[in-house]
Amino acid sequence: MFGKSSGSHLHVGATTLIAKTTEVVGDVHFSGNLEVEGVIKGSIIADDGSNAAVRILQHGKVIGDIRAPSIIINGEVQGEVFSTKHVELAAKANIQGNVHYHSLEVVKGAQVNGNMVHQGGSGSVGAAPEPAPIAEQASPRPVAKPVSVEKKSVEKQPVEQPPAEENQG
Repeated sequence: MFGKSSGSHLHVGATTLIAKTTEVVGDVHFSGNLEVEGVIKGSIIADDGSNAAVRILQHGKVIGDIRAPSIIINGEVQGEVFSTKHVELAAKANIQGNVHYHSLEVVKGAQVNGNMVHQGGSGSVGAAPEPAPIAEQASPRPVAKPVSVEKKSVEKQPVEQPPAEENQG
């Protein structure tokens, strides 16, 4: 998991770093490893058929979608996350969008404001997710309609008392 010293989530291949003081405007297409410590205003898209990995570091921010086989997030993402292999949400992860995953790890403290969508197979990261069958889709909640209440005045009417029984004895 994120920060563990046993094993690396980086794959063989070139590593590209978007440094803390760097802002990229536009989509980033890559293969190998991409580490984001700065800001990307655009989508991150791994080359089809690559064994690519993306890491959004603690101060990293992506305003756009992420499409890659392996994704580790410990920063901020404002967009959809699509993974065909593995998504890991570390303690400082803050995602404003849906997460589409095949396998998932979530550390205490990670925040997702969106849906977690399990992807059954390993398809292309560029492909849009297939919608769930209608029977599996959540039904919308009924919306409460406003109710108007009229206040009516009610006149008090005297209550008739039953005749008192005389005690004969």
